Amino acid sequence: MMKQMFKLTMGLGVMVLAAQTVNAQGQNCAPRPAVLERLTEKYGETRQSIGLAAQGSVVEVFASQETGSWTITVTMPNGLTCLVASGQSFETLAEALPAKGNDA
Repeated sequence: MMKQMFKLTMGLGVMVLAAQTVNAQGQNCAPRPAVLERLTEKYGETRQSIGLAAQGSVVEVFASQETGSWTITVTMPNGLTCLVASGQSFETLAEALPAKGNDA
């Protein structure tokens, strides 16, 4: 299950890297403890997956199994955490990889 979420996170890597530059300019960014407190207390979200991105930044997916809300964050090496995307209807998937040679 964690593997699948990691793959989802990495699949969104291009979007994250593009958004990272914009968000790093101060939009939707705050110190990591403040972001985690808000995601936990206001939205009931907990970390579902984590991965490393460019330049030592950390990409995380937070979600609430109860409400279905989700948030993708990028934390820079300096501790600044930026919100990259958020939404509703979060689901955990456990899909099998297609057989080798199958383009599906």
